[in-house]
Amino acid sequence: MKKIIKELIPYIIILLIVIVVRTYVVTPITVSGKSMMPTLHGNELMMLQKFGNINRYDVIVVDYKDDHLIKRVYGMPGETIECIDGVIYINDKVLSDEYGSGTTNDFKKIKLKEDEYFVLGDNRSDSLDSIIIGPVKKEDILGKTSFVIYPFKEFGNIE
Repeated sequence: MKKIIKELIPYIIILLIVIVVRTYVVTPITVSGKSMMPTLHGNELMMLQKFGNINRYDVIVVDYKDDHLIKRVYGMPGETIECIDGVIYINDKVLSDEYGSGTTNDFKKIKLKEDEYFVLGDNRSDSLDSIIIGPVKKEDILGKTSFVIYPFKEFGNIE
């Protein structure tokens, strides 16, 4: 019996390491939908990084009503954000919007709390994002992603 337990110990350790890494460090996630086109087309398998700082333009995954939304961060905690005539303003200054395709619908000025982010899909004509659902709380962010694993022709960083 001692010999069997001794042989199992490396496998148990490997299993525990895999569980810890998947739970706290990285896990695979599949993109669904067209809200991030042209950056992502849907059905990409990506690595979700569950730690680190969130920065403007990071692609994040949000837990929203038992669904996972993949979006890009535009507004950071404490900032004001608004869109007038399709132009996004952060703290009353024009924000570069190199990722958006289509027209961004106007929205009134929003003051983000210290635990809130404003997120948008790259495909502005087909995205469930902060324009509709409002700011996203930090606790609802599952992590950020920038690395496609599959399909292999898309393998690598998205930026």
